[in-house]
Amino acid sequence: MVPFPRGFAFGADGTLYLASGIGPAGEGDNTILAFDPARTIRPNWKVEDPELSLLDLAIAPNGNVIVSSEHPFGDPDAVTTVREYGRADGKLVRVFAADRGVGFRKPRGLRFGSDGKLYCVARDEVVAFDFATGKYLGAVVELPGINGQALIFFG
Repeated sequence: MVPFPRGFAFGADGTLYLASGIGPAGEGDNTILAFDPARTIRPNWKVEDPELSLLDLAIAPNGNVIVSSEHPFGDPDAVTTVREYGRADGKLVRVFAADRGVGFRKPRGLRFGSDGKLYCVARDEVVAFDFATGKYLGAVVELPGINGQALIFFG
């Protein structure tokens, strides 16, 4: 169904969101599919975002779809963002980005902390965003060589 799966998540209503990215040789597509609880594709839910290059997917507390993106994928000058899409229609809601000059590169895993912040693991660091305002909060973990695919929090 998707050539390069980059993440999946279930919405509160049972919708399955499945992300597909680009492969190492540029094959594939950057898309997110939405399936209703009967696992039928929801044709009215569509992401159209030419600046999207998927790397992970999560569901926000408000039910929207959040993805990490590096566009164009693998390019040394790629633009690194976290993008939010509406749960009802897949339209781009907003883009989270680091301050200019900050080394937020190669984003991967996404998680929401119990503090309401959005965390994204990247090369050499884990960064945080205030989800309510979209403000970049900076690196909360710095570890040279880290480039993890996921995050998990322990209480």
